[in-house]
Amino acid sequence: MLARRLALYLDLIRWNRPAGWLLLLWPTLGALWFAADGWPGWQLVVVFTLGTFLMRSAGCCVNDVADRDFDRHVKRTAQRPVTSGAISVKEALALGAVLALMAFGLVLTTNRVTVLWSFAALAITLIYPFAKRFVSIPQAVLGIAFSFGIPMAFAAVQATVPVFAAWLLAGNLFWVLAYDTEYAMVDRDDDLKIGMKTSAITFGRFDVAAVMLSYAIFLAVWAWAGASRSLGVLFFAGIAIAAGQALWHWRLIRDRPRDGCFKAFRLNHWLGFTVFAGVVAGYAIR
Repeated sequence: MLARRLALYLDLIRWNRPAGWLLLLWPTLGALWFAADGWPGWQLVVVFTLGTFLMRSAGCCVNDVADRDFDRHVKRTAQRPVTSGAISVKEALALGAVLALMAFGLVLTTNRVTVLWSFAALAITLIYPFAKRFVSIPQAVLGIAFSFGIPMAFAAVQATVPVFAAWLLAGNLFWVLAYDTEYAMVDRDDDLKIGMKTSAITFGRFDVAAVMLSYAIFLAVWAWAGASRSLGVLFFAGIAIAAGQALWHWRLIRDRPRDGCFKAFRLNHWLGFTVFAGVVAGYAIR
């Protein structure tokens, strides 16, 4: 019985689908390197890695509670633990609260500025699941939520959040818009039936173009960021490889097949890793 409950809790937080939290991790770690002007130290790497995993898991709990009445009408999500009734709403919220408190405990090991930013991060995490009811492009809200590790990284290293961090956040927001629009393209038919608002629906026939433009803006902003720190050839090699991955994603989504769109979304964490690896390599040889 205990093993069964644990399996359900792991399913709720997407334990077997790590791509989701890796999408948050790579830009956060990249921001740590920028903030520290190189290696940030093991303590901050561990804090932000574990914190990213815990907060993403907590967000899954809140999201599945908020979307339980919608998810039962979507083929891909109908069997999620909260939607199917295998886990109660109270259980899911309690688990989410425990995970968020664990993440907050990690934040307390940093500094006062980071702690203050963590409250804003929690607020946007709680707001996003409900944005899909009122905002025509809720992926933009998700972009802010998924980018909050960037200002927090600068706060943890520098005890301040410079304008440079805001540029990184803005660029990363467009990456989130790109991959979550691909994700929304998978469920577009179901979302139209139930009245859910998504960028895939809002962009309509320009969805593929919007995805590719968003990739381009993300890579351009982060390329500028690396150039401003004189990161050199290995960094730009990472940007070029990431651009190649974006072009491959275009081939996967250009005809809008469900499997192709989902594959492009699912593999985006490799694009993020490539940019992060470029940042690390650039600092290593600078």
